[in-house]
This record gives sequence, structure tokens and C-alpha cells, in this order.
Amino acid sequence: MRYLTAGESHGKQLTTIVEGVPAQMPLTTQNINESLLRRQKGHGRGKRMQIEKDLVDIAGGVRHGYTLGSPIAMVVKNDDFKHWEDIMGEDPIESDKKLRRTVTSPRPGHADLNGAIKYGHRDMRNILERSSARETAARVAAGAVAKTLLANLGVKIVGYVNEIAGIVAESKPELEMDERIKQSEESPVRTLDEDAAQKMMNAIDQAKKDGDSIGGVCEVRVEGLPAGLGSYVHYDRKLDAKIAFAVQSINAFKGVEFGIGFEAARRNGSEVHDEIIHSEETGFSRRTNNLGGFEGGMTTGMPVVVKGVMKPIPTLYKPLQSVDIESKEVFNASIERSDSCAVPAAAVVMEHVVAFEIAKEILDQFPHDQFPKLKEAFDQYKEEARCF
Repeated sequence: MRYLTAGESHGKQLTTIVEGVPAQMPLTTQNINESLLRRQKGHGRGKRMQIEKDLVDIAGGVRHGYTLGSPIAMVVKNDDFKHWEDIMGEDPIESDKKLRRTVTSPRPGHADLNGAIKYGHRDMRNILERSSARETAARVAAGAVAKTLLANLGVKIVGYVNEIAGIVAESKPELEMDERIKQSEESPVRTLDEDAAQKMMNAIDQAKKDGDSIGGVCEVRVEGLPAGLGSYVHYDRKLDAKIAFAVQSINAFKGVEFGIGFEAARRNGSEVHDEIIHSEETGFSRRTNNLGGFEGGMTTGMPVVVKGVMKPIPTLYKPLQSVDIESKEVFNASIERSDSCAVPAAAVVMEHVVAFEIAKEILDQFPHDQFPKLKEAFDQYKEEARCF
């Protein structure tokens, strides 16, 4: 299974094509739209989320609520394109007209300058329109297909916020998965700690008042996976490595951890590794889950727990210094759009990119042409792993 996305931030639409989804899997526009609308929520989002109403049009690969086995094409139209058609349209500009809103002053922390140098563009709108986090809507659409597959296999996944601007949510290991999903969805900042939530919102409001931005830490948890997904035999077949790559590829993400992550460097081995236990009911499991559900690049059967670090959004209402690429004069960087904090939305994006990697791994390891046969093989393997 793989996907491609196309489209620019202020262009006509975002397009996602997902290939390799089994035939006969239930899939509706509602499955995709629920995820897209979740991505738009969150305290601290900017005005763009009030302009766009992200809804999908499935343009291929699905018939009467079931996948065909052919590529699935999905389109999310940009409602604001009508105000950008002369700037972002595909037709040549008439010789007597001047292009509006060209960008020659690169923004620190963005892809503007590096992309302009790489592709030779003097108008950096050609860079920023594609490098924008708006593209994550297309990635969420792909992840929603994967989440639907996982849900039909009995695998649950949720993303939430652990930290914003140094305010750390209380860890709640006792929470059941359904309660995590519920609390995350009800929280304006997608955290499981109500006390921390208010402090986080206050910090976001203060950052907005100051013309600044703040970052944080997202966590994704996956339950219902058997031991043995992934492989230890080659570096590029390790599932935790694939997930780390996917998370790191999200706009503004600068680090990934599994389980206790970097904390393992500050503990003794006896305090890090998860002791193996066994029961007739559940089979092999671990007494703890410090390693986040992975050993040797493979799942252990414990919940997969992965964290991602998001830097503050670099587009600020009090812009940082930059240098114009034409005049070489010092300027304050331009403002395209700005969320004072997008960590709650990023938790949704991260949830979906993790879902895609896990679903892809399942399809790599089990018969995948027809969904009923996939489910039968997956369930059989889970039972074999339990009885091992």
C-alpha cells in the first residue's frame, strides 16, 4: 500500500491517491470526513480553518460503500481558491498583467529559501504553497483509509497531546482505549488532563497576544496488534523505523520517541527493559511497556506508544528578520498564515500517518487482495501468537 498527494495550499484542491487497499473493504466518505474535520479543530488554530470546510470527494476505487481493489482517488477542494485564482491559476499570465503577491523574502524556519535555491524559483510562492502544512489534509485522507482498515481488523488508534509550551499533562496509564479516544475528542487541546488543558489554552492565548507561537509533544497509542509485525532482518524492514520516518516527515516535527524514549538514556538497563510474563488467557506479554511496544524492530503485542515533538510554527505575527533574495536588503519575513499553536491538530495528523504505516505493514505480511481473506489470516495469526 502506498499513496501520493498533489496540490498547493491555495490551489484548486488537494488530491490523494491510495494504491494497494484490499478489495471488499467497507469505506465511505464519512470515514474520511470524520478525520478531516478532526484535523481542523483545536484551540489556537488560525482563520484558515474558518475559511475551509474540508470534505472529501471519493473520485475512484470505491463503489457502493466498498473498495474495488483499484487505486482510491480522493479530492478535497479549497473553497478559498476563488480569491486566489489569478495568483494560483494554471494558465499563463497575460503580458500586460503583473502577478500579485510574489514572495521574495524567505521566512526563517520554512522551506522557502532552501527550496528556492534547489528549484531555481525567484518567486518563493512556488515553494511555500506546496511545503505548507495544508498538505497534511491530504495525508490525513490517506490515513483515514488506513484507520478504516485497522478498525475492521479490531485495531484501535488514538492521538492526543502530552505537552504544550512546557506544560506537561499527567500520565494516565489506567485509562482504557475508548476513554482515551473520548477524552481526546472532547478536549479543546486534545489532552487527557483537564487541569493541564486550561493551562495549555492560557499559554496559547498568551502566545497569540504576543504575536508568537508555541510547540509541544503529541502521543499516538495503538492497541490490538499481535507480536511480530515488522522484522529484525534488515534495517528498512523495522516497523518502528518506518513509523519514526513517517512521524518525522510531518511538517514542523523535529523528534520521535517510543515508550520512555530518551529517558532510557538516564536509567539502568534493569529499569528499562520490559520483563516477559505469560498467562493462559493472553499468552506472552510484558510486565511494563517502557519500549513502547517494540523490540528488534517488531511489535511485542503490547500497545504501540510513539511520541512526536513539534516545534513552534515559524510563521509569526511579529516576524523574524530575513533577507530579500532580489535586493539582498534586510526585511521582516512575510506572513502567509499563522496558528499560534497547531499541536492539537498535529496529534490528529500524527495519528493518521502512524495508522498508515501500521496498515501498510499488515498488508505486507498477510494476504491482501481481498479484505475478508486478510481479516481471516490476521485473526488466525493473532490466535497463533496468543497460543505460542
